[in-house]
Amino acid sequence: MPGGHSQTLRPFLWRAERLYPDTEIVSRTHEGRTRHTYAEYADRTAQLANALDEYGIERGDRVATFCWNHTRHFETYFGVPSTGAQLHTINPLLPDEHIQYIVDDAADEIVFVDASLAPKLAGAADGAAEFDDVDFVSMGSSEIDALDATPYEEFIADQPTDYDWPDLDSDQPAGLCYTSGTTGKPKGVEYTQSMLWSHTMASQTPQGIPMEDSDVVMPVVPMFHVNAWGMPFTATAAGAKHVYPGPSPDPADLAALIEEEGVTVSAGVPTVWLGLQEYITGGNDVDLSTLDTVIVGGAAAPRSMIEWYDDRGVEVLHAWGMTELSPIGTVSHLTSDLRDADYETQVDKRSKQGLVVPGLEFEVIDENDEEIPWDGEAFGELRIRGPWVTQEYFARPDASEEGFEDGWLKTGDVVTVDEDGYIQLVDRTKDVIKSGGEWISSVELENAIMAYDGVSEATVVGVPHERWQERPVAFVVAADGVDREALVEEIEAGLREDYPKWWVPDAVEFIDEVPKTATGKFSKKDLREQYADQSLVEGSVPKNDAPEQE
Repeated sequence: MPGGHSQTLRPFLWRAERLYPDTEIVSRTHEGRTRHTYAEYADRTAQLANALDEYGIERGDRVATFCWNHTRHFETYFGVPSTGAQLHTINPLLPDEHIQYIVDDAADEIVFVDASLAPKLAGAADGAAEFDDVDFVSMGSSEIDALDATPYEEFIADQPTDYDWPDLDSDQPAGLCYTSGTTGKPKGVEYTQSMLWSHTMASQTPQGIPMEDSDVVMPVVPMFHVNAWGMPFTATAAGAKHVYPGPSPDPADLAALIEEEGVTVSAGVPTVWLGLQEYITGGNDVDLSTLDTVIVGGAAAPRSMIEWYDDRGVEVLHAWGMTELSPIGTVSHLTSDLRDADYETQVDKRSKQGLVVPGLEFEVIDENDEEIPWDGEAFGELRIRGPWVTQEYFARPDASEEGFEDGWLKTGDVVTVDEDGYIQLVDRTKDVIKSGGEWISSVELENAIMAYDGVSEATVVGVPHERWQERPVAFVVAADGVDREALVEEIEAGLREDYPKWWVPDAVEFIDEVPKTATGKFSKKDLREQYADQSLVEGSVPKNDAPEQE
């Protein structure tokens, strides 16, 4: 164990290995499920550390992964940063040019890659100078010819199961993750040992996403996306059982893992849990009795989904964060004085992004650079700071100058704050719809539309309008067999009843699938580009009486 009092990751595994040596780490793979205990896992991370030393990885070097959620990927989470190297998780869903850019920007020495993702990586690496000095390790027992990759088991074989872990400073770089680059080149966010330690400790508070040694934790959120929201570190700190769902799990896979492994805590974007809900309501008998909590982030969960899981004894817990926050910033727990409130009030609060977790500070700034009142109505851009919030982008002074001000991260999220301090995401600054001098929340409209039974997915974008500047248009994925004409009438009538007339979308367009970003979020950019010149909006007069420009 390292000496001194540095805030590093190593003590989390040290504790789990010694107090919970027989607790399992389970992975779903193409070949079935693998099982290791914490004791075996600790031995394997030591073998990996020795193998990296033998390969020539030195303190400060970057080691990349191109992998799904599984045990071998988890071994890099402690085996790489605890040596003083830096773990760089690459999102395999990024376009080739972005993968080439970030491998070059990070100066990766070696990439660990899943066999199922090898064709994607080989395509990005083919003829690309950025990969000239990069070696590959296959995350399996077989070689990958396309990349001349060494099998992982061969890479760590015959290595000692003990390792002289170095004393590391708290500010030693430990992780690196890039944003999805939806508004330009991806931006790198560097995590120090202290940032990951602090994030883990805050997660373990009752106001975070606490875990116990009796929990069975299944991160569905990808491990390549901001360390699976820090869950592998938090679960290890708690001594909890890990369950990793492997490559592209579908609802049947998740249902089987929940039932057979006794999962108590899981996390993923709302579409994951909507998919499981549809799987169950479609006639599949699934036992959710062990499942206590599902954490959602990346988008707001529809109220109807929260209520559906409530009926089955599963709490849907909203969280909000960003790559720049390591990533958790808020969690929507009920305060003690709300636990006796009526159910509707409780769901209203739980549908928001929640309360800032201990250790962070925030402010919300309007267009005039003034702080907004906490009244649940005024809104502005959320700014945040704290010990696990980055202060700059990796090797990008231009982006850093735009993204930070006086120590605050400018999140780009437009929010309200109610009188109890609950933050609610109104929109991204780039997605909020400005119509006739007034702002319309696309997120609120999306949540309202997705509450209808015949809607599988929905997103709302602002498209150009010659008179009103922008008008909202809804894009809906209808459930099978739904009468689309009747559904449109139902949606429009409901929205007119609940919102000002000028909020109601000028059109409802049906599409086969809402485009997604590389991190699984709805990609409004694609829809805006696709429909910017459509006659359904351009030049028309809104049927819903948009307000005059003041």
